[in-house]
Amino acid sequence: MKSFQTLPEGYAQIFRVDLQKNKKQAYLVNGAAVGITLVMFLLGRALVPFAVFFDISGGMKPFFIRVLALVGGTVGYVLLHELIHAIVMKLCGTEKVKLGFSGGYFYAGSRDYYPKAPYFCIALAPVVILGVILLAACFAVSVQWFWVLYFIQISNISGAAGDIYVVLRFAPMPADILIRDHGTSMRVYSKEELPQ
Repeated sequence: MKSFQTLPEGYAQIFRVDLQKNKKQAYLVNGAAVGITLVMFLLGRALVPFAVFFDISGGMKPFFIRVLALVGGTVGYVLLHELIHAIVMKLCGTEKVKLGFSGGYFYAGSRDYYPKAPYFCIALAPVVILGVILLAACFAVSVQWFWVLYFIQISNISGAAGDIYVVLRFAPMPADILIRDHGTSMRVYSKEELPQ
């Protein structure tokens, strides 16, 4: 997998995603995230009653430990999600990755141009890697800890709505596309023009 530091000759911008400036794209991604959250919450409730999270039969201390673990785990997840993006960017040959926060989004971005397949790996690596780990962990812990890990899993899947959106949006585009991911906006370049 290789990234390009400069745009090859003959390429022109054919599409742009900007989740801060394009309200339609932002509403679509955020709406999908809310929908994913609701569906996953209902699925979780079918597996383990939600009331189990609030169980204080073992005392208040275990409950507060679960709450703190949920908060800490969610913050840690967000940072790890972006770190995985950054690691895969580095594996693609990127020299400098920028990690940051802007307009309600944490992000990993760079000035490099990525071919379609490597970019899809960059976009989906966190949700796949963390998704598998969290799924296994949800069924490995005691029932009182299920919702702690499952809430983090919900954050994982719903938080990847933007990543999933760009992969679905870019998948039918020409095979030669190159994507430049600034973090909250992506520009797509090709030698071909998109059909109108």
